[in-house]
Amino acid sequence: MSARGRSYRYVGPIESKAEVRPGSGGCPIGSAADFDGWIAERSAAELTEPFTFVVGTDGVLRLAPRRSKHVACVGGDMVLSADEVSFMREADRWAVGEVSNQSTGYCPDVTSWPAVAHALDDAELGRPSGFTHEVVFRRYPNCQEHNIVREDDFVCVFCGSDLPESWNVDPTV
Repeated sequence: MSARGRSYRYVGPIESKAEVRPGSGGCPIGSAADFDGWIAERSAAELTEPFTFVVGTDGVLRLAPRRSKHVACVGGDMVLSADEVSFMREADRWAVGEVSNQSTGYCPDVTSWPAVAHALDDAELGRPSGFTHEVVFRRYPNCQEHNIVREDDFVCVFCGSDLPESWNVDPTV
């Protein structure tokens, strides 16, 4: 675990990680100036959709176009959180409109929010007090399938067995 929270290893399809090429990562956003430069290059059409984001183990926010893979956005490395984020103009600054942790490649726990909040604060972006859409991931140990828990129903959709209450998606942790 890093000083900023648990780190998550890529647990998605191996083919996606194999496609990652050096230098293919997202744009690092470590400050307000970084974000201002990056957002100025976005088209009006791009701003209507969310962007792929990761928070690397260094605590830095990285952004990429929406359909980018999280594993590519971080160059194949581990993350503190990942999914999509949208931005809106709020008075005289940019702010987060929506943000989630629904990366099925990393399956970060809802407890990854503090890392996201810290990275957004570093970029001086207005933000909500938590994920606007929280996703709970679990893996059933016997069938090894990854599940999204819906409506607090901790049952494996693949085999019908009870899922663990605690995050357990990465079997090496």
